[in-house]
Amino acid sequence: MLRLLHTADVHLGARHADLGDRAATQRERQFAAFVATVDLALAEKVDLVLIAGDLFDSNTQPRRSVERAAAQIKRLVDARIRVVIAPGTHDVYDRASIYRAYDLPALAGAVGSDLVTVLDPEHHDVHLPALDVVVHGRCYATKRAPESPLAGLDVQGDDRATWHVGLLHAALAIEGRTDGDDVVIRTEEIEASNLDYLALGHWHSTSKGKAGRTAYAYSGAPEPVALDQDRAGNVLVVTLDAARGTKSVEIEERKVGRTRFERRQLDAATIGTQPALVAALRDAANPDLVLDVELIGVRPDELDLHVEEVEAELADQFLKVRVRDRSIAPLPDGPIASADTVLGAFIRDLEARVAEVEAADDRDTANELRDALRLGRLLLAGAEVTL
Repeated sequence: MLRLLHTADVHLGARHADLGDRAATQRERQFAAFVATVDLALAEKVDLVLIAGDLFDSNTQPRRSVERAAAQIKRLVDARIRVVIAPGTHDVYDRASIYRAYDLPALAGAVGSDLVTVLDPEHHDVHLPALDVVVHGRCYATKRAPESPLAGLDVQGDDRATWHVGLLHAALAIEGRTDGDDVVIRTEEIEASNLDYLALGHWHSTSKGKAGRTAYAYSGAPEPVALDQDRAGNVLVVTLDAARGTKSVEIEERKVGRTRFERRQLDAATIGTQPALVAALRDAANPDLVLDVELIGVRPDELDLHVEEVEAELADQFLKVRVRDRSIAPLPDGPIASADTVLGAFIRDLEARVAEVEAADDRDTANELRDALRLGRLLLAGAEVTL
């Protein structure tokens, strides 16, 4: 039996320019998730930790940040847990690579041993005899791969070890979506590799699959790198077993990130007032929560709502709060004017346009047209309207 902990896309040192004064806090959350990952590896007594790329957010990191990460890896070294790291697309193994600038195995106290391995363009795999495993992970000296890192890989006949595990930072090919990605692999290549397990990084959401006999998975980022990544926050504990001569792979998700996500839909007709909405949302206040609120239904005329003000008022109560107004304006009651009048022609024209954009599932435009229809009908009918 071989037990692995698979992580990727830690993105230590990410700048988070979009978060303003919260950027430093988010960097600390990401580092805390890395610490939690190491804690889990120690608690579970895994044999091997795999980091499938983008341990660092860029190749430009201060020495103290690299030493801080190395100190956590040293905890694994001290416990005799082996670590294999694949460069990613953010910490690519080019001339300016962070792995060239700093000797991470030495900083982690693993000089002269196989306890910490950083794969590079000259070393496509590492054999770890103590664990009876070969870790395969071709990478390149450029961000954009000249070919698939799985091209030509077939471990059948490789008798160096019982287990053959892949470690790559790459996008699984999806037609029309990943064609322009920097490193792309295909399920046919995964199947042809005959690996026992393929540990992937690059996608920040956890996902799993199987191609032929090869189980593969994206661990996802251990802490969301962006605050809309609601399938991040996990690492994977993988058990490879060859009991009774039959190989099996078990993949378990484990939560290490602090960030939580919650989506709420609220009927605008039940809100009452803007202060009432703020008070209701404040009841869920949590500094680790990303709250996404969507207002739906028919909005009463008397409801004066400004979502930017709601978000600003709640900003310090959550990690992030987003309020989207998808409610629709009510139409005035009463008979529709004759089609040969300006008002009648206006109503019928806009109603047709509303139906057209709703059929195209363009809700934002439909809502704008509904507002225009409501206000235009009131104005043309001679009502006084405050904008």
